Amino acid sequence: MADKPIFEYAPAPQSRSVVDIRSSYGLFIGGEFVEGASAASFKTISPATEEVLAEVTEANAEDVDRAVAAARRAYTRVWSRMPGAERAKYLYRIARIIAERAREFAVLESLDNGKPIKESRDADIPLVAQWFFYYAGWADKLAYAGLGTNPKAHGVAGQIIPWNFPLMMLAWKIAPALAAGNTVVLKPAETTPLTALLFAEVCQQADLPPGVVNIVTGAGATGQAIVEHPDVDKVAFTGSTDVGKAIARSVAGTRKKVTLELGGKAANIVFDDAPVDQAVDGIVNGIFFNQGHVCCAGSRLLVQESVYDELLDRLKRRMTTLRVGDPLDKNTDIGAINSAEQLARIRELSAIGDAEGAERWSPPCELPANGFWFAPTIFTGVTQAHRIAREEIFGPVLSVLTFRTPAEAVEKANNTPYGLSAGVWTEKGSRILSIANQLRAGVVWANTFNKFDPASPFGGYKESGYGREGGKPGLAAYLTEESN
Repeated sequence: MADKPIFEYAPAPQSRSVVDIRSSYGLFIGGEFVEGASAASFKTISPATEEVLAEVTEANAEDVDRAVAAARRAYTRVWSRMPGAERAKYLYRIARIIAERAREFAVLESLDNGKPIKESRDADIPLVAQWFFYYAGWADKLAYAGLGTNPKAHGVAGQIIPWNFPLMMLAWKIAPALAAGNTVVLKPAETTPLTALLFAEVCQQADLPPGVVNIVTGAGATGQAIVEHPDVDKVAFTGSTDVGKAIARSVAGTRKKVTLELGGKAANIVFDDAPVDQAVDGIVNGIFFNQGHVCCAGSRLLVQESVYDELLDRLKRRMTTLRVGDPLDKNTDIGAINSAEQLARIRELSAIGDAEGAERWSPPCELPANGFWFAPTIFTGVTQAHRIAREEIFGPVLSVLTFRTPAEAVEKANNTPYGLSAGVWTEKGSRILSIANQLRAGVVWANTFNKFDPASPFGGYKESGYGREGGKPGLAAYLTEESN
């Protein structure tokens, strides 16, 4: 094992000059940026430097009222009456503008979120444009969504998105909602509001009718006001399981439709016939992509005992090549943890792993002095009784367990309250199909991990939520057979 990284790279920073960050931001309601009903605001910071990027308005219940009213007017007077082919033109226009301004969005996302620029540039933003292009194609084909010949939009959709993929989660929510004929009130996460506010400028640039998309910024109270608003017809939430449960309780007994995409503790299962180097790269992508801030991250590695030593050795060697540091450096593999609160959570659960007797290992790694950082980490000697094998850490921390037989692998993989995703690594196609059919996970990847496509539905079982995003099921979630 090397004592220091195998390769040394000179810095290759991406310029910030492509982004013009305002000192303060209002709310986007009725097609315009407006002041909040109160003077309340909060700061959004760069997690890599702790630099204050901007002051952002904190919306209260009165602001949510204004946003919902604007969305209702737009729905009733314009958007629901517009032919699908005309709505598609706006979605195509938004997609093209995002593609044209991709570098601007990528830099801003990395600044506000902490993720490496090569991830925001090469993965997140291209997928965002693809989502709008894809659902633009559905806008005049709603009769094929599987809900009868004349499906209708719900009306006003209240959407709450997390901080790990700020713009991508926005696209996953807004694109199908608009294609189906709904209007939107969206709240971005309080730690990552800036790309959502830049998207509001895209809506203006695309001449989207006022009120079709409204963006209100704030924390939990703002989200709660959206969920509980009596004139919101559909709620879509991506975030923690605890908040998802609270939302489900809040809307119980109402006519509101809900989709919830919640936490995960995915198993990445490696059999003894798997191509080891390919599997190692898939394991690294599965847990260290986006600093492990991924609800479907492969945070539990299940390795067949006969290849455990070889795979672990190659995994550790691969981890020594990972570069941690400036998110705007094009060489960076692992950026900053999104917030001080999330870093504290990762440290707490990792310390519990130590206390429970698991063996921690990280490659030699010099972390920056400022900002929020955590070295890529693996725990071995882990059993299913360990908390680090049961609880979602949501950081660059991997728990490694072993198994002997396929039946044991399935039992361990399913021994979790979550059911969002899983990975299977083997050269036997019959084994892939057999294992995949036994796993209680919404998405099962075979000999790969973290692959997304707008035509493919994504969602979970059990405490990972219900409903699907992406593909035809993601469109159907914003439609009903009933007339509104």
